[in-house]
Amino acid sequence: MWQHNYEPVGGSLGLSAPVAAIPILVLFLMLGVWRKPAWMSALAALVSALIVALTVYGMPVQLALMSSLYGAAYGLFPIAWIVFSSIMLYRLAVDTGKFEIIKDSVGSLTDDRRLQAMFIAFSFGAFIEGAAGFGAPVAVSGAMLAGLGFDPFFAAGICLLANTAPVAFGSIGIPVTTLAAVTGLPVLALSAMIGRLCAMMSVLIPGYLIVVMAGPARALEVLPAIVACGVSFASMQFFVSNFLGPELTDILSSLTCIVVMVAVLKLWKPRSIMRLDTDHPVTAAAKHHSAGELFSAWLPYLLLVVAVLVAGEPDIKAAIDRWTNGVLGTILAMNPGVLNGLNVPGLHNLITRIPPVTPKPAPYAAVFTLNWLSASGSACFIATLAAAAVLKVSPSRVVGIYKATFKQLSFAMLTITSMLALAYLMNYSGMTSTLGLAMAASGSAFPFFSAVVGWMGVFLTGSDTSTNALFGNLQAVTANALHLNPILTASVNSAAGVMGKMISIQSIAVAVAATGMTAADESRLFRFTIKHSVLLMTVMGIIAMLFAYVFPAYVPIAAPK
Repeated sequence: MWQHNYEPVGGSLGLSAPVAAIPILVLFLMLGVWRKPAWMSALAALVSALIVALTVYGMPVQLALMSSLYGAAYGLFPIAWIVFSSIMLYRLAVDTGKFEIIKDSVGSLTDDRRLQAMFIAFSFGAFIEGAAGFGAPVAVSGAMLAGLGFDPFFAAGICLLANTAPVAFGSIGIPVTTLAAVTGLPVLALSAMIGRLCAMMSVLIPGYLIVVMAGPARALEVLPAIVACGVSFASMQFFVSNFLGPELTDILSSLTCIVVMVAVLKLWKPRSIMRLDTDHPVTAAAKHHSAGELFSAWLPYLLLVVAVLVAGEPDIKAAIDRWTNGVLGTILAMNPGVLNGLNVPGLHNLITRIPPVTPKPAPYAAVFTLNWLSASGSACFIATLAAAAVLKVSPSRVVGIYKATFKQLSFAMLTITSMLALAYLMNYSGMTSTLGLAMAASGSAFPFFSAVVGWMGVFLTGSDTSTNALFGNLQAVTANALHLNPILTASVNSAAGVMGKMISIQSIAVAVAATGMTAADESRLFRFTIKHSVLLMTVMGIIAMLFAYVFPAYVPIAAPK
């Protein structure tokens, strides 16, 4: 069994960390400086990571290849699958003409482009994040804004920025429950602290979006709507996360925000209406449609919500998994249930993780979950097929939409698989842990750097859940060693990690594909989001320092076991 060595260069963490950072440096240079496409940048970073893993960390070739393949497989399913299904649903709405009615319905609420962006990117996007997670919010909201006539670049950028607020509780609270599982800390205490951190940012994000989109002066013109949006979401996010738990935090927060925003947009209008340069006065006013037409137009998205919520309900999800595993197990003559947790051959438990990343030496599991029918992507795909049937779209037309979607997302899916291969290789080789330990060595400044660790993890993996699984225990162990509250640092890992979502190469690839941009726009979008990502991560790091040393009484305390 191969054992991790977090200090492979001269037994020094200080010398090893810069070497471990080489793949990240390659990624930044390729994408941000040399402006190469995301898929090319991801592949270059993967190759550099393989070289470092094999030559510096001494990782056996088999383990390096299998960890990369494991990551690539996870990139395809469930991540690329949910993005594919989301975009196919959008293309179905466009192909049937229903999206034009959706545009008119949004326009009937407001024809102000600032308010449309805030409603779709923040309010509606947060609901999709809470129900499905992964890349679905950026895919759905970005495509909708582009369809509404927004410049694709700003549609993508705004959706990436907006997706910071709900990610920590995304996909029915899975990031928080995962964090509790790996740290052994109480889930409600973690949920409460993450909610307190995220609510402080959520109240600001709607205004931040509009300032980025239109500037401070034009943002002040819609201040009542900004306040209503931010306060309604953040207050419900705080309440649910602190008193009910993580599972429904995003769902209830976003629904509250949507209801409040609809009421505000019906009862209040800004004095000055902001339009796009491409808007024409003749067509600026939205057409009015009957209730039946509106219901038919929104039906694909209503079916999406129902399908994802039903498939995500724990008892139903478990029943579906039992049935599908039994069926496939019978067909493939395999042990029923093995497909729900397939041990990755040549990798599972063949690597030993060591302290302080783990409390004691422990095998590194590699289990691939193939919940092919209960996955959010499958629920979205079923919703797409159901919508096609209700809207009487012929099978041949559905096949055509499927092919067009695949063509649109082919390079995005290559990027996603390459980035997850890179992330998993860095995880299983110990490179990511080297970087995390280097930041953990910051002593009393660790609360700030705990934010950096979480941010870096989401940048690499594109997932707050994966980052919590990777760094959650490191955060707790380091906090205990420094006599800090582990609830705080573990929560910061999640709450600050979401600020890395907007620069994760997977998210950027999805946003570019969803809004119809070209691969050449990926580096431009990365350069646009990086400054906002670093700024918001820094703010979260400062908030963490305040909670650690100025307001420690406001951090929940884990009850002793």
